[in-house]
Amino acid sequence: MNSKHWIAGAAALAVAGATAAADGWHLPAWLHHSAPATTQVAAAAPATATAPPRVEPLPAASVPNYREVVQRQGPAVVGVTVSGLRNADDDDAAASLDDDPFFGFFRGLPGWRHAPRGAQPFRGQGSGFIISSDGLVLTNAHVVRDAKQVTVKLSDRREFAAKVLGSDTATDIAVLRIEAKGLPTVTLGDPSTVQVGDWVLAIGSPYGFEQSATQGIVSAKGRSLPGDGVVPFIQTDAAVNPGNSGGPLFDAAGRVVGINAQIYSQSGGFQGLAFAIPLDVALRVKDEIVAHGHVDHARLGVTLQDLSAPLAASFGMKSPDGALVSSVAPNSAAAKAGLKAGDVITAVDTAAVHVAGDVSSRIGQARPGERMTLALWRDKARVEVPVVLGRSEKPTAQAAAPAEGERLGLALRPLERAELRNAGLDHGLLIEGVSGPARMAGLEPGDVLLALNGKPVQRVEQVRDAMRAHPKQVALLVSREGQQIFVPVELG
Repeated sequence: MNSKHWIAGAAALAVAGATAAADGWHLPAWLHHSAPATTQVAAAAPATATAPPRVEPLPAASVPNYREVVQRQGPAVVGVTVSGLRNADDDDAAASLDDDPFFGFFRGLPGWRHAPRGAQPFRGQGSGFIISSDGLVLTNAHVVRDAKQVTVKLSDRREFAAKVLGSDTATDIAVLRIEAKGLPTVTLGDPSTVQVGDWVLAIGSPYGFEQSATQGIVSAKGRSLPGDGVVPFIQTDAAVNPGNSGGPLFDAAGRVVGINAQIYSQSGGFQGLAFAIPLDVALRVKDEIVAHGHVDHARLGVTLQDLSAPLAASFGMKSPDGALVSSVAPNSAAAKAGLKAGDVITAVDTAAVHVAGDVSSRIGQARPGERMTLALWRDKARVEVPVVLGRSEKPTAQAAAPAEGERLGLALRPLERAELRNAGLDHGLLIEGVSGPARMAGLEPGDVLLALNGKPVQRVEQVRDAMRAHPKQVALLVSREGQQIFVPVELG
């Protein structure tokens, strides 16, 4: 996560001039409604005059006890350091994005850029927090991306080697496990109770400065960011900088309501725009990873855009609330349900849709095969369409361990859509690390595994399943620099 200068203290300015009392802040007397200063003036008023409306005083607002929050919750906030090898085949493409206004939505760490081609070593740092006393830790997926070694450092300076149970790139959530008992844990909250204007506190390790606390307010809710349509982000103005990624966002009562994940920056510094993943989204992903080792996301199969007032008027709508369908993917769930370009989705089940991100978030957090009812505005009339959601094609989760441990000796991850396109492939797993039999067979980091024993592979789980039969040798179809070759691997 990259950071910028934030505007803290906005909440304090809102009560400037108030007087302090033992039970909180109260408005000064001159803001309270009171009787006229002289009864003579009131008596002289015409009999038909109406009294001025009563001005109700604002409720007293208590200032959060951030000292208590840090003392109580801080011990459960951890630093996460990572190291490994990384291929940077898309470095040139990434560099070309520097002038893109949306490029500020980057989720980096120190050294977040790919190293030069050829799997160069890298190190990075982020944050996380403990959610169970037996060592379950939440952080961002981008913090542990490509990591071969992950270390969790507690506030009491104890350090533990961590295992990545799994990560979900769609929501940017990763789950770690450390071998320890009796650990301090954070108090979990409900992000739905947090409203715009509420105080929040972030704790993390910006630039490696551990246990740093910064405060601010909730600036907005339900933000949909470029490339992140699945998550309805909580926007805050708490100072969040590189290294804060994966750290907790607390409400005024000291309960975790989000995971700090992104900032908007055109300079690499903090500018008052930070975005946190709501905790309920993170916990759903955590449950899937712990239970199954991966996360499946649903897919509707449409391209959506926000409505403008002129567009809404052209469709005969009174207001620009809804998501306009601009295209429908063939053979998708949307196509099977009969959706077409020009439809406006106004509700998903009972939830109203105001912008396109509302649909993306709801669909992305659903399960493949889930049934929904879409309310559409079509031909200047409201219709309802049932739909059975499909499965997202984008690889969104990966296990961080080599397939079947060291027996085969491959560390694999699914290729992203852009990587497949650049390589001219339609499937495959990127080989990020080699050891043991794989190294002896001549495989190299950067190779792409296309098939195992003649069967195409698209998921790490397929390799694991094949290895559970304990074969003595396997034939791997590998793509290397545009050429495909079969490589036999002896397993003994």
